[in-house]
Amino acid sequence: MKDHHLVAETTYQEILVEKKPLIDDKGNEVEQLYNYWIYLNNPKQYNSYTTGAVKEIILAFRQASCDRSAVAVVFTGVGDKAFCTGGNTKEYAEYYAGNPQEYKQYMRLFNDMVTGILMCDKPVICRVNGMRVGGGQEIGMACDFHVSSDTARYGQAGPKHGSAPDGGSTDFLHLYVGVNRAMESCTLCEHWSAQQAVRFGLINKIVPVLKQDDGTYIANPFVHMEESDAWGNPKFGTFKTGEERAAAKKIADACTVDLTLLDHEVNKMAYSLAMTMPDCLAKTIESVRKKKLQHWQTNCETNRSWLSLNMMTEGRAGFRAFNEGPKHNREADFLKLRRELAKGTPWSDELTESILPKA
Repeated sequence: MKDHHLVAETTYQEILVEKKPLIDDKGNEVEQLYNYWIYLNNPKQYNSYTTGAVKEIILAFRQASCDRSAVAVVFTGVGDKAFCTGGNTKEYAEYYAGNPQEYKQYMRLFNDMVTGILMCDKPVICRVNGMRVGGGQEIGMACDFHVSSDTARYGQAGPKHGSAPDGGSTDFLHLYVGVNRAMESCTLCEHWSAQQAVRFGLINKIVPVLKQDDGTYIANPFVHMEESDAWGNPKFGTFKTGEERAAAKKIADACTVDLTLLDHEVNKMAYSLAMTMPDCLAKTIESVRKKKLQHWQTNCETNRSWLSLNMMTEGRAGFRAFNEGPKHNREADFLKLRRELAKGTPWSDELTESILPKA
């Protein structure tokens, strides 16, 4: 049999790759069949991806795509805090900000990563073990299936931090949740709970992950379970605030995070996929993916160029604000920026410095 891999087996430095046996519906390992697990491995920075990690993700998806024994790819992150929060803002702020020619090269890699997920010869399951935000939301939506912990949260960050969600969200999100919700998410950057995400159609399934001392799992205590408020506005799944949030934190702190049920649902989905004709399954997935690919391939190159040039102005300011600002304030002074631009103030180092948050 010919070897169709681009390179020989490699040692990954910034991600983890593991072939795990396919698990049947009785919990037994299936001989000679596997799932290809790809982990983002930067938990201290909420599994944000660096340039090096993007390269390895591209390679890992290619390797999985050519693995004849692989049934599905499981794309996930290490730990229980985040699947992925997007590009590494420290790297963005300290290297790519103000360096558009370099960022354009980086965006070539990013585009290849998204395309590699969309073109993978295996079905791709996004195992959402925590936050899926910004570029993490975008690479997540490139996947085919989505199984989530019920404590995960979903959203965009672009306009709040000097960018636009043009790495996939402006192409994919409306296909999942409709134009109105996509417009809200992409512009306002307000997060959705996992409960909202599954109700909106963004993800397939959520499972509890907070386990009490007696071994029972409880639902995410940080979200409202009521259907609506006194005015009829949807309340289910919205995040609690104030005293309600403080009470929820006490409940959560008394629990341990256990991802066993999440892994069970991922394995269950992979086995369901295995119980189909492989070529018919592949063709069906490719046909459904065409809707995402149509938007992505139309826009990804011009988006890449704009995002690169934006690193001279709002991107430079926004990523520096996030990287350099104090923990309680990592956003630029939006109102001052708008006032200065209204007066005709040109972008300069002085303007950028004047809108950065102060300690």
